[in-house]
Amino acid sequence: MARYAGRTRPAVTVTEVAEGRGSVGEIRRREAVGLLAALPANALAVVLDLGGEAPDTEGLAARLGRWLESGRPVCFLIGGAEGLDRSVLDRADAVLSLGRLTWPHMLARVMLAEQIFRARSLAAGHPYHRAGRP
Repeated sequence: MARYAGRTRPAVTVTEVAEGRGSVGEIRRREAVGLLAALPANALAVVLDLGGEAPDTEGLAARLGRWLESGRPVCFLIGGAEGLDRSVLDRADAVLSLGRLTWPHMLARVMLAEQIFRARSLAAGHPYHRAGRP
């Protein structure tokens, strides 16, 4: 645990899994082995997938708050260029989507980080997030 502004918060870790090689199925399988091996046993796994729910910022903030209150480490899983193996989706406690557009997984990582920052700022009452349209 790290100390932050007088409070204790879980450390943030990014674990990158080596890109798979071979057929599409083999790539997905190898990446799944790496992703699932990187998860702590009690992790709350949130998978990013095109078929997942696409909450708005307030909805993500509420979900993230509940997940963090569970006391389990919250781990987000982003697949590679070939998508995710069924075993990763089956392990997921939640499946989210960044929308119907296709994003490179490195860009998805940045977008997810910003949304987590925005969600936690919103939960803390910080003015970073501005709801509605100007």
